[in-house]
Amino acid sequence: MTRAPGDAEAVVERALARARAAGAVQADAVLVSSESLETRVRGEEIDYVTQARERTLGVRAFAPGAKGLRVAITSTSDLSPDAVDRTVDAAVALARATAEDPAAGLPEGGFAGDAPDLALLDPADRGVSVDARIAAARAAEAAARAVDPRIVNSEGSQASSSFHAVVYGSTAGFLAGYESASHGLFCEPIARENGANGGGMQRDWWMSASRRLAGLEPAPEVGRRAAERALRRLGARRIPTCEVPVIFEPTTARSFLGHLLACVSGYAIYRQASFLAEKCGEPVASPLVTVIDDGRLPGGLGSKPFDGEGQPTRRNVIVRAGRLEGWLLDTYSARKLGLASTGNAARGAASAPGVGATNLWLEPGTKSLDELVAETERGLLVTELIGQGFHPVTGDYSRGAAGHWIEGGRIVHPVEEVTIAGRFDEMLAAIDGVGNDLVWLGAVAAPSLRVARMTVAGA
Repeated sequence: MTRAPGDAEAVVERALARARAAGAVQADAVLVSSESLETRVRGEEIDYVTQARERTLGVRAFAPGAKGLRVAITSTSDLSPDAVDRTVDAAVALARATAEDPAAGLPEGGFAGDAPDLALLDPADRGVSVDARIAAARAAEAAARAVDPRIVNSEGSQASSSFHAVVYGSTAGFLAGYESASHGLFCEPIARENGANGGGMQRDWWMSASRRLAGLEPAPEVGRRAAERALRRLGARRIPTCEVPVIFEPTTARSFLGHLLACVSGYAIYRQASFLAEKCGEPVASPLVTVIDDGRLPGGLGSKPFDGEGQPTRRNVIVRAGRLEGWLLDTYSARKLGLASTGNAARGAASAPGVGATNLWLEPGTKSLDELVAETERGLLVTELIGQGFHPVTGDYSRGAAGHWIEGGRIVHPVEEVTIAGRFDEMLAAIDGVGNDLVWLGAVAAPSLRVARMTVAGA
């Protein structure tokens, strides 16, 4: 955490002072500044280059009510004094017209007071040029096409860099800011059977993401891995409907955590919109499953020193050895449940705080993906998931999938056009293998994992 840049700090302080003068009993403001660069290359051609710079101020004002506070949010990209004043006045006026809510209001204390070095930015990366990012995209694209003549086209290779500054303050006395960066490299080649003579076509992808440019995988490696993934999907076929073990590689296993997050958000819990709502403290998954959310993981793409309400981020163990330890909470959902915030308030400049994960991961096990496959007599390795077929209230799970068929502990052919289905609670309990290959492609990560039995609907 750092002191906010002078002009940004002054804008936030002005907004808070204006809110008090306009009659708000509480208020907070967040100023988000961003600069971004993205380029995509297909073959030798540059598809596009985009550069953007944006600054947005969001103001949340609370007006008094007999049974609770009234709240409204406004935002502006015009940071002139008059525009800031108008934005604040509008927020206070709107708040007076909203319904009272006994749970509304700023945190009552416990604001972040430390300044940890979370390695969110390498200052040397600020000078990255458009040409350098184009060169990285081209290198990934060229490497993918050089792997095999069957790589005949691509959806493009993209390189991106973005820099962000956040300044947050509230009438409770908190004012601080931090800066961060994120860089990415992505390649999505297309493979065709029999080269130029026609045949089926398949695509796949690989990517790398990091807070630092130096932390990215080399562009040729990203392109090579993407091409190899596309090639191994050639000759894909459908399979008969069956019930078998299903292995999820890291790129698909991370979706489990997204579904779990929907079920442990404080909002889902107090609304009784999660099948886990009454399960805190109980076993809900295999003993092999430990899930952690940590906003202070050094270099993590979800790391930040404080959340969207100024509360310090922290390490939260959601599931420990299969047992559900607790929820992820912001101030509002915590009040609804009679609990305390876990430092998971996520907020954009123009939106109210809600619950969001920071760096969310499944603790790796000891086996490699190859070992999980070798232990599986007959089953499916999932490398792609399609659709959003998950219901957090019932736990019903059904998604389209593609991957590879396993016989006798060996991958024998690629598979496409299947659906995998089950109940999420049963799937969590049936995890009987967790890999050692934790892969961070973003702020959510998982190693390979195997579910002992699922329905695979095919031909």
